[in-house]
Amino acid sequence: MNAVVAADDDTELIRHGRYLTQIAGCNDCHTPGYAMSGGQVPDSNWLTGDSLGWRGPWGTTYPSNLRLTMQSLTEDQWLSLARNTQYRPPMPWFALRDMSDQDLRAIYHFIRQQGPAGQPAPAYVPPDQEPQGPYVQFPAPPQ
Repeated sequence: MNAVVAADDDTELIRHGRYLTQIAGCNDCHTPGYAMSGGQVPDSNWLTGDSLGWRGPWGTTYPSNLRLTMQSLTEDQWLSLARNTQYRPPMPWFALRDMSDQDLRAIYHFIRQQGPAGQPAPAYVPPDQEPQGPYVQFPAPPQ
């Protein structure tokens, strides 16, 4: 394969990954202010995690900084993580599990090409502890 064809393939893969992060809702949680601004956040701030917690019976979770996470993973590690990890709510881990390898690879390459940015998200807070910053409170499930 020549360099021009490889570059075109990479460009298409990254474009598809960008598209998927938008339509799959990745930015809604993993990009600060994205949902509240109707998606009007510069790409340079995308997927840097958030300090807004999501609290429910599972405790309080925070959207991770995917820009930092992807820098430490190989493509194969990402595929394994996406297929096999069951995250706490509200992360829709089952959506990752059900994506095609091609889609997961595209997301990986898009996030990697964005480069590292931002800080790690706050650590998980168990259900019996009060989170320090702002959070969204999920109602208890129906009995």
